Amino acid sequence: MSHSMKTLAVATSLATALAAHFAAPAAAQEAKEKCFGVALAGQNDCAAGPGTTCAGTSKVDYQGNSWKLVPAGTCTTMELPDGRMGSLEALDRDLPQG
Repeated sequence: MSHSMKTLAVATSLATALAAHFAAPAAAQEAKEKCFGVALAGQNDCAAGPGTTCAGTSKVDYQGNSWKLVPAGTCTTMELPDGRMGSLEALDRDLPQG
């Protein structure tokens, strides 16, 4: 393979890699917001309230002081069991005992 062919192959590979990197799926670019009280036990995202330390440490389903990232604008309209609603602020409901 000639020097110019190798250069062209490397340039093509680099261009393809850059194009794939910048053509991220729309879902990855979607705006997100913290939504409290919607995560199942052990499925919260980081920085939950008292009784948790970080991601995956909530103790009960729909723990009011733990949050999960959701698509922006969907938090307060999510359908949850028993009439629960998500909140943009921490809630005092469904907190772990003790």
